[in-house]
Amino acid sequence: MKFSRLMLVVMVFFCIAPSFSAFAAGKEKEIQLFLNDRRIVTDVPPYLTPGTNITMVPLRVISESLGANVDWKNRVVTIYQNNNVLVLQENSKTVTVNGAQVQLDEPASMRNSRVLVPLRFVAENLGVTVDWNGTARTISLTSEQDTYPKEENELRGAWVSTVYNLDWPSKSGLSKEQQQAEFTKLLDDLKTTGMNAVFVQVRAASDAFYPSKLVPWSKYLTGTQGQDPGYDPLAFMIQEAHARGMEFHAWFNPFRVSVDDKLQNLSSDNPAIQHPDWVVKHQGKLMFDPGIPEVRAHIISAIMEVVNQYDIDGVHLDDYFYPYGQNVEPFADDQTYATYNQGNFNNKGDWRRDNVNQFVRELGVQIHQAKSHVEYGISPFGVWRNVKLDPTGSATTAGVNSYDDLYADARAWIQNGWIDYIAPQVYWNVNTKAAPYDKVVDWWVHETRGTSVKLYIGQAAYKLGTTEAGWGTADTIINQLDYNQQSGQVTGSIFFRAQTLQKNVLGIADRLQAYYSR
Repeated sequence: MKFSRLMLVVMVFFCIAPSFSAFAAGKEKEIQLFLNDRRIVTDVPPYLTPGTNITMVPLRVISESLGANVDWKNRVVTIYQNNNVLVLQENSKTVTVNGAQVQLDEPASMRNSRVLVPLRFVAENLGVTVDWNGTARTISLTSEQDTYPKEENELRGAWVSTVYNLDWPSKSGLSKEQQQAEFTKLLDDLKTTGMNAVFVQVRAASDAFYPSKLVPWSKYLTGTQGQDPGYDPLAFMIQEAHARGMEFHAWFNPFRVSVDDKLQNLSSDNPAIQHPDWVVKHQGKLMFDPGIPEVRAHIISAIMEVVNQYDIDGVHLDDYFYPYGQNVEPFADDQTYATYNQGNFNNKGDWRRDNVNQFVRELGVQIHQAKSHVEYGISPFGVWRNVKLDPTGSATTAGVNSYDDLYADARAWIQNGWIDYIAPQVYWNVNTKAAPYDKVVDWWVHETRGTSVKLYIGQAAYKLGTTEAGWGTADTIINQLDYNQQSGQVTGSIFFRAQTLQKNVLGIADRLQAYYSR
């Protein structure tokens, strides 16, 4: 920054500084931050230092809102913005800016794992101008650069669940005309809400919503697995989505066979009937065993059947490969481990993760060889690993994590570029102690930054209106979307699930329509 501009910013700051002191005494309304007229959501608000009345602001959220890359390691923060590099340490009054040392008015402080620095430092070094509204208790930052993703490039999707007839069709046994009418209305409602993509579950449980040579028709269409509904639902859905300018992503639940454990309820052409040795009963459900190479090859072939025959925009996989609940009932794959490990891995956990990795990698190779434009992504459980288990994990204490409990190593998928996008299911709010929304999102932002893998966030719209704390207002979702955008890395959201949006629970559809129309 040129000296004249720097002095101007400093003079403006000191002109407005006296007005801060009027609010220093007593309990006051939280100071709110805005960047280019959009609120910056943070779990640690700005505050005034006692006595000196220096305004301290959270550095990371402001920096990332400006498109900067922020690296936090060993209590040292490094900020990369355009051609500038800023390095500062907690409790230090000295900052290194492009190799030169700069003194802070107040040492960088830590609150709730957030680094806060004097406001003047932000104004001078991140290229923003500052306006203080003492009455409203707001700090408005203005930057000439575009700080948010372009709306036309932002994915706004909804998961359409077919298992249990959750979203569509509303019940099994409806006529072709009834099913089609329901789906077109669903698309119209989602389009009005602001969605530009649907993620439709076309394989709920070793079945199909399309004519297949490898798996039977889904029972959620007619009430009977294997029974032809009289038309091709997948072809119809793709056509209707594209007619509305919406992307169609085919969502597969790869290894689930059935939501109950009764083989006799499956049709005779179900692979689970033809290959009972592929099947494991687990907690009242049937699963294919991911450790068997023929199982993985079969499921890849079933997915590629859709890729090759339909004009889909993406292939989307569900959150689990090995099932949840293994702390209650272990997954019975001892024989598979003995047969296929052959001493390659010292423990079953690493072997299971390798099975999943092989599947994820090979499926991606085949998709991109067949149709390079088809996006391939996965929506894992929101927490990869807690920091207590792995110092590179997220600042969480979640009871489940994808790496150790589901054997899904999303970090490996990202680092190796095996997928096009990752869409973690961040189904918590900022006040969830075990897994605060912002800290979970921060971890995924860090993991995807500098890679070829895009980051979408799975939003828990289905929790709105429930008794769970923090979900009594649609503001929870809207604030989360604001937080996503200010990261500069999140390029879309997928809402679980479509029916919540269609029913406009707590006015969420109206709020999203207004939000995406800004």
